[in-house]
Amino acid sequence: MTAADRDGHDHVVDVLIVGSGGGGMAAALTAAASGLDVLVVEKSSHFGGSTALSGGGIWVPGAPAQRRGGYTPDPEEVVRYLLDITDGLVSEARIRQYVEAAPKMLEFLEGLSGWFEFVWKPGYADYYPERPGGSELGSTINVPAIDLRKLGADEQTLLQPLALAPRGIWLGPKELRQFYRIRQSWTGKGVLLKLVARMVRARVFNERMAAIGQSLAARLRLAMRERGIPLWLDSPMTELLTDVDGSVTGAVVERNGAKQRIAARAGVILASGGFDHDLAWRKEHLPVVDQDWSFGNPASMGDGIRAGQKLGAATDLLDEAWWFPAIQWPDGRMQFMLNERMMPSQFIVNGAGKRFINEAAPYMDFGHAMIDGQNSGVTHIPCWLITDHRSFNRYVVGGHLPIPKIPFAPVPTGRKVPKAWLESGVVKSAMNWDEMASKIGVPAQQLHETAGRFNELARKGHDDDFNRGDSVYDNYYGDPTLPNPNLYPLGDPPYYAFRVVLGDLGTSGGLLTDEHARVLRPDGTAVPGLYAVGNTSAAVMGRSYAGAGATIGPAMTFGFVAAKHLATQATNSHRR
Repeated sequence: MTAADRDGHDHVVDVLIVGSGGGGMAAALTAAASGLDVLVVEKSSHFGGSTALSGGGIWVPGAPAQRRGGYTPDPEEVVRYLLDITDGLVSEARIRQYVEAAPKMLEFLEGLSGWFEFVWKPGYADYYPERPGGSELGSTINVPAIDLRKLGADEQTLLQPLALAPRGIWLGPKELRQFYRIRQSWTGKGVLLKLVARMVRARVFNERMAAIGQSLAARLRLAMRERGIPLWLDSPMTELLTDVDGSVTGAVVERNGAKQRIAARAGVILASGGFDHDLAWRKEHLPVVDQDWSFGNPASMGDGIRAGQKLGAATDLLDEAWWFPAIQWPDGRMQFMLNERMMPSQFIVNGAGKRFINEAAPYMDFGHAMIDGQNSGVTHIPCWLITDHRSFNRYVVGGHLPIPKIPFAPVPTGRKVPKAWLESGVVKSAMNWDEMASKIGVPAQQLHETAGRFNELARKGHDDDFNRGDSVYDNYYGDPTLPNPNLYPLGDPPYYAFRVVLGDLGTSGGLLTDEHARVLRPDGTAVPGLYAVGNTSAAVMGRSYAGAGATIGPAMTFGFVAAKHLATQATNSHRR
């Protein structure tokens, strides 16, 4: 009989990590490098979590890749920036820990394995570059593309995006902006040629290249495999185990149809995501959003948060999410609406036919404006993005490429709005404002006034109503050939209206944690042996979003922090 059997456990490790996204895998690598025996369990049959579905950005001011590029943000200025945008909702200790530990986390990973290559994306500004401590150069870190064949058998268990691009179609972190300028620059046209070449290579050489979140998740898994860290798929955690004093000592995990009691000598790190797709729980905290429009991991149902609550843990920001306005197509497929909101010749109206925000604002702010507006009694969910035919044929809109019609192209092309879009009701077409008002259900006179006012401001070159284009962030996906990259009058009809719903990248509220990622009780004391990171914890960003990668950056950083703290506690315990 083994020691595990004698203690009533089926398996004994030093650290049990629940969840295999960026936070969980970073924690596993850190704990293993600290000499601890680690096990990662994953509820679903695929690893990678929401990280694998993401844009793969990691927001890390002072990252080694930045320093190599000759830029090192002042840590005190970064702290100032985060304190400003979080507006007192997050402890200064947590913010300072993030600013100090995030660069160390990336430095650790770079030194740990050759799989990690981090590159800086200068020019993608923080989302509030004009605020104290904000940066116009930005702090978004990415990884290069990778051939998924390197994963071997694990390629089949990497969580795939719901909308798969044709093989060979991938864009690096620095190419997306150029691609959106396909009509404005030769560089954009060059990216299109690259995509064609990549498709050919994929067919000739059977390459299976992947970028952004897919590449990041793959690299983390490859490094875990290199270190011999076990990953159990199809192994949901059903409850946490505790000692008589309330310390977390492990968890019950279902595997191969049987419950296994896993002892964790040093502690448990919950990295199992938020409750993205538990619609009943979400409606309880935010009734105004009553549809499942989340882009988050399909397996994210809040298991880790509930497990912590059962032990008396405190929670925070359960009504919050990483909001992202989106298009929902009739088949349920969700599509981000990012660059469209920065296009010059467009404006967005609510149910009253009025503009209500700078359309190019950061997506978190746009989401909050939709929620606040809906709560005011005026329909904002959905709202409508209105543009003209010229703009449709000049900019990338809804995935349509403004190039001549190409038969059998993997994305819509040509000069006409796809017939299926119009038949779906997601896109409306009209030859005048009265007709458009009728089709989208807004007051005709008000829509006339809104369009006239917008065109007046666009001709003037400044948005006096909402200051669209004033921020460097607004300009990023705008049209650089215009004096104001985000403003240009709408011209002749037909006009088009795109239905905009409130998507999200996942919930961002969860278990309350301290600067060491320890789970806290309502009285501020820590639950011994229990840590939470990523969307299982209440976000260090509060209700804001510092810059691209402000979800994965904290998840990986606090995974690193939790593992370091847990290792220190284990060492001290052994000494005692």
